[in-house]
Amino acid sequence: MSGKKPHVTVGTQEAIMIILGIILLVIGLVAGIGILWTIGIILLVIGAVLFLLGSVGRAVGGRRHYW
Repeated sequence: MSGKKPHVTVGTQEAIMIILGIILLVIGLVAGIGILWTIGIILLVIGAVLFLLGSVGRAVGGRRHYW
């Protein structure tokens, strides 16, 4: 074992955030739980913004890449 961390590609974290947002949004709508619906929308929007900024090569939060 080399002791290296596995390489995470750019966009993976944003995709996970978007998927989690969609899952929470659906659960919130089906179960009628407003807080899950709200958190799902927030995660979905933040994930989409970070994905778009990262895909055009724009540095987010002072960093060009997060890993």
